[in-house]
Amino acid sequence: MSNTATALSATSQAPATPDFAAMKTKQQAAWSSGNYAIVGTTLQIVGEQLCESLDLKAGSTVLDVAAGNGMASLAAARRWCDVTSTDYVPALLDRAAARAEAEGLPMAFREADAENLPFSDNAFDVVISTFGVMFTPNQERAASELLRVCKPKGQIGLANWTPDGFIGQVFKTLGKYLPPPAGAKSPAMWGTRTRLAEMFDAGAAGIKVEARHFNFRYRSADHFLEIFKTYYGPVLKAFAALEPARQTDLHNDLHALIVRMNRAGNGSMVVPSEYLEVVITKR
Repeated sequence: MSNTATALSATSQAPATPDFAAMKTKQQAAWSSGNYAIVGTTLQIVGEQLCESLDLKAGSTVLDVAAGNGMASLAAARRWCDVTSTDYVPALLDRAAARAEAEGLPMAFREADAENLPFSDNAFDVVISTFGVMFTPNQERAASELLRVCKPKGQIGLANWTPDGFIGQVFKTLGKYLPPPAGAKSPAMWGTRTRLAEMFDAGAAGIKVEARHFNFRYRSADHFLEIFKTYYGPVLKAFAALEPARQTDLHNDLHALIVRMNRAGNGSMVVPSEYLEVVITKR
């Protein structure tokens, strides 16, 4: 084999080196677009359920990572915990602060990157994230940070969409039109037992996983798409990046997915979306 052929063969077999910085910049722009708070508010029940599964005790120190507009933060604060809510999109923290003020719930807010949390080791009794940390580009780094800031014998509580659930299928559909960056790992991997074990087993005394379902309830499939195309950053950005004909194709594919999974039966939309609820006990 010639030197050129050998080099080409080696190049074709070499795994892609992820550009995490570029991924994060693009991702942060996506989540800063639209208004995730419109969608996040509808997911409140997930935060409440996670806090119950964690059996939160009043007075516990709780860190919410990639908190969005604070659904899990608020749930923890309602249980009289000492809550710090973080996200790397300041506008979302402002929405969370407004919700906390309206309910009279004391809470701290801090802009923070889930892959580089600005807190000392072993700082919190409980660390939580609902459909948040799963979207970090450097998954191993983010998992390591969750473990680092959690106290020994403390708990990490997560809610992560699964690959085969509705939202997992939405992201697979988006990926057909806009392939992910080289070396990127799917966020839905956080919704698999295998990936959770890879990231957390070394630092965990135990990992409890339960499959749950959140029901997306909208007026219709078209209503859901209108909301997500307008307010949900990843979907908004996907449509904006496509030519009009491809936008129509993507719309039709997502609409067909909703129709296929819809169980409402009266013209409205009720689509169950599987997620994994995860409770990790740190060593």
